[in-house]
Amino acid sequence: MLIPKGALVVSCQARADNPLHGSIHMSAMAQAAEAGGAKGIRANGEADVAAIRAVTSLPIIGISKVWDDRFPVYITPGFAQAEQIAKAGADIIGIDATPRPRNGNPVERLIGRILTELGREVFADISTLEEGRGAHAAGATYVATTLAGYTEETALRKGPGPDLELLSALVAELAVPVVAEGRFDTPDLVAEAFRRGAHAVVVGTAITNPREITRRFVQAVNP
Repeated sequence: MLIPKGALVVSCQARADNPLHGSIHMSAMAQAAEAGGAKGIRANGEADVAAIRAVTSLPIIGISKVWDDRFPVYITPGFAQAEQIAKAGADIIGIDATPRPRNGNPVERLIGRILTELGREVFADISTLEEGRGAHAAGATYVATTLAGYTEETALRKGPGPDLELLSALVAELAVPVVAEGRFDTPDLVAEAFRRGAHAVVVGTAITNPREITRRFVQAVNP
């Protein structure tokens, strides 16, 4: 198991409209995260994964976002994307492990192929306890709360903070490492996730998105 217990994993991603978009920026962000004590990196796309691999030996959770208006699943929907990011240097493949329609392999098949054909660990992003059970049964190495509040089924439960109740339920039931991810934007929330039994916590925007961090400060002084 590549992600150690108690690890803070930093998600180094920037969409095309973000001034920090680009592999040179994401590799620098990963180096800064490692210098600060991060024990893993989450990154999107072949270019960013390869650039980050070149500057760190930390485990990389690689994903490949493929936007398609016909399907709600965009995080590594199929084996082709998983293979590409594995070749780029990802140690762990992150996938959307919800049962929603996708332009790719069914979740169970995708997890199996990543494990056996690529020899990589699988990081399963889910939004409900039932999805966590399914990912576990299919052989996922880690189950993460990443999509809680971001699927149609869970949208009404989305609050300003993370879904700590889902985290607790997964920890209580699953015999695999449960990772907390999604809206963990303060050190106190990260500490609470570990108190609830999280194996690791992934933090993104609150560390690696200066534009959104700035907006929070501006809104606080100009509500």
